[in-house]
Amino acid sequence: MTAARYFKRTPDRIAWSMRTRQVHRWLGILFTATVIANVIAMALGRPLSWVTYSPLAPLFLLMATGLYMFALPYLARRT
Repeated sequence: MTAARYFKRTPDRIAWSMRTRQVHRWLGILFTATVIANVIAMALGRPLSWVTYSPLAPLFLLMATGLYMFALPYLARRT
């Protein structure tokens, strides 16, 4: 499959982009909640390690979806 065919603006590509944006929004909410929980846990004393590292999973997923959305216009312009 060529790049031009892959990034062509078809209805299924637009739906995929919309789903990615929605996932990105919900990941942002999840990330914010985990950071708030982390701050509260640190204020109460030494938190468990899983509480400390809990914001990392949504952060990496946010990075992946954000990079995908960032690259879309540039990849579409090349086709």
